[in-house]
Amino acid sequence: MERIELLKSINDVFIDVLDNEDIQLTEKTSATDVEDWDSLNHIQLIVAIEKKFKIRFKSDEIRSWQNVGEMMDSIETKL
Repeated sequence: MERIELLKSINDVFIDVLDNEDIQLTEKTSATDVEDWDSLNHIQLIVAIEKKFKIRFKSDEIRSWQNVGEMMDSIETKL
């Protein structure tokens, strides 16, 4: 999967989980950049991404992410 397609797929998950059609993620986007991306929604986002891509993340991996690009790196290693 191309990186741009991956970003689009992740963006779609964020729109669905956070119920906000205006979300436009970039690789540099972090939780502070997205309204409603709090700790509770973070868990829901992770679960939704794991289901969409049929993968599982380790908790250390999740805690290490600083932005969407780092999340994408983890997804790519599992695909």
